Amino acid sequence: MTSCNTPTLRPVKDAIQSQLLEISPVQESEFVAIEHALNRIVFEDVMSPINVPPIENSSMDGYALAFEDTKALVAQNKPVILQCVGESLAGHPYAGTLESNQCIRIMTGAFVPQGADTVVMIENTRLVEKAEESIKGNEGGSPDDSQAVHFTTPPKQAGQSVRRIGEDIEQGQVVIPQGTRLNATHLSMLASIGITNLSVYRKVTVAVLATGDELTQPGQPLKAGAIYESNRIGLLSMLSKLNVDIVDLGIIPDTKKDIEAAFKQAMQRCDWIISSGGVSVGDADYVKEVLDDLGEINFWKVAIKPGKPYAFGKLATRFFSGLPGNPVSSFVTFHQLVVPALRKLSGESANSLDVTYLKAQSASFFKKHPGRADYQRGRFFVDETGILNVSGPSKQASNMMSSFFNANCYIVLEQDRGNVEIGETVNVLPFDPILQ
Repeated sequence: MTSCNTPTLRPVKDAIQSQLLEISPVQESEFVAIEHALNRIVFEDVMSPINVPPIENSSMDGYALAFEDTKALVAQNKPVILQCVGESLAGHPYAGTLESNQCIRIMTGAFVPQGADTVVMIENTRLVEKAEESIKGNEGGSPDDSQAVHFTTPPKQAGQSVRRIGEDIEQGQVVIPQGTRLNATHLSMLASIGITNLSVYRKVTVAVLATGDELTQPGQPLKAGAIYESNRIGLLSMLSKLNVDIVDLGIIPDTKKDIEAAFKQAMQRCDWIISSGGVSVGDADYVKEVLDDLGEINFWKVAIKPGKPYAFGKLATRFFSGLPGNPVSSFVTFHQLVVPALRKLSGESANSLDVTYLKAQSASFFKKHPGRADYQRGRFFVDETGILNVSGPSKQASNMMSSFFNANCYIVLEQDRGNVEIGETVNVLPFDPILQ
């Protein structure tokens, strides 16, 4: 039993659920043009105003015909030869109605005319230059000269290669449910049904600040004992992937007065406040003191490695996350604990918060003590036998951002698990676009 294995540490799953139970989505919405809707979240169900496709059309280049005509000729052991009386092009439909034993040339996406119900692909046909003796007895009339088409492979059923009205989307159907984060395929589909504007949740506003007298803004000279502040730029980059409005409060001096002033400023403008540093054991307690004065801490310390000193609470009606100061700890706790909460606050549906793990065979030895769920950085790959493997760097310390280099996943080792030997099965969580 290690010092990490203590009842004061909240399991990761419990920490996430505790936050989600505290959060309701923002209630305000706005209309945006689809050209500006990428990564926005749908405020209400979007229903299609039309059928897709709106007309019956061909899925092939070929000939449109009535299946019963070909069926009758096949039953009589006669060649399937029909008279071609016109053509239907995409955007330029054939205006007439097909009579018995007639067909038309048709292109992909073109309107299937009245009297036709089937399309035969052009590869299964050949043109007949003149009437052939063997087909002179066909009922309905033989082709006159160059307008005859021989269907070398007749269709097997009616409706072949025809796209039906509403086959893809029916009028009135919900095409995008409330809570969907819009991607490029959603926007293309919206355009295909004629929608140009839609209602989305207003953007959540997030404040980011770093605390610590040892921190120096990159580009400035380093004093003795100082380090460059790097967590904020990473957090701001990841937040931009969530498409939230960001307030960068910079580096805050490690005094209660300055921290309190920064929090009060953020409370006036933001839905969520994220601080980096100041919540670890041994740090000055100003962050926790200010939280106690201005709000409350729901929990502090999570059974996660790296990132045990994670704090979640409220500042009046605003939410607060206190991240550890070590860079890897800051990244992991933000990614695993803050992102799901921000997604819910932004209006995303519960389905988008589901996490899918892969099972992989460990190609490396991983050192671990029971007591905390460990999110080690690794790279999964398929070996020559087709088995999913995962390996990781030997150095996984919370101050080593290099452990993310060349990584494409977390190797998630369960809270009570110990060392992992080569060949053991482990859970793999692929990096999502927020980290890429």
